[in-house]
Amino acid sequence: MRFKDKVVMVTGGAAGIGRVTAEAFAREGARLAICDLNPEAGAEALTALGPEASFEKVNVADEAEVSKWTEQVVQRYGRIDALVNNAGITRDALLLRMKESDWDLVLSVNLKGAFLCTRAVVRHMAQQRSGRIINVASVVGVVGNAGQANYVASKAGLIGLTKTVAREFAARGITVNAVAPGFIETQMTAVLSDKIKEGFLAQIPMGRAGSPQDVADAVTFLASDQAAYLTGQVLHVSGGMYM
Repeated sequence: MRFKDKVVMVTGGAAGIGRVTAEAFAREGARLAICDLNPEAGAEALTALGPEASFEKVNVADEAEVSKWTEQVVQRYGRIDALVNNAGITRDALLLRMKESDWDLVLSVNLKGAFLCTRAVVRHMAQQRSGRIINVASVVGVVGNAGQANYVASKAGLIGLTKTVAREFAARGITVNAVAPGFIETQMTAVLSDKIKEGFLAQIPMGRAGSPQDVADAVTFLASDQAAYLTGQVLHVSGGMYM
């Protein structure tokens, strides 16, 4: 029960990596506040998170919605111990075919959303002089990936944001780290063709895709007391895809 009575916020927590991560925190005693744009999935997720969990429909790219959600969490639970910036989308296309609107949308959700959520919660964490922020980046934010210029740029930017906020708030007892998943079996990767999946698997020394639980285990470690002296780090959860 590493997180007994700890208050953990998870964006994009209704499905995929976010939901599995929220459930992992809940099993160890955390009080969960999750947000997502899918209220049906959010309501369903609550059944696995315990009676003290809460869900709000929030667009993380909207400053007013993020601020309102953060204040609701503080009013309900009294504090914020950890934030997991997991919300993310893709709008893939080769650069010459990529629409400006798709570039803007992906950067807005994946990077601006993390900025807004981090800025909102870090004020409360600074007053507490404690807190954990974990950003869900991606291996492609380090190595690049054809057809995903917007997504890759957002995840590379998220890594830079992680390191900068870590430097700014280390003296306040706040650690900021990132996990960089590789090829993980989720709804997002399920739509890929067999040829693309085979290409990814060929790059993984361990020879298999990862699971959302693999990522959740890394996130909960970084949020725990065992990682108290780690900040500004990127933990790759990729089966050796990046070394």
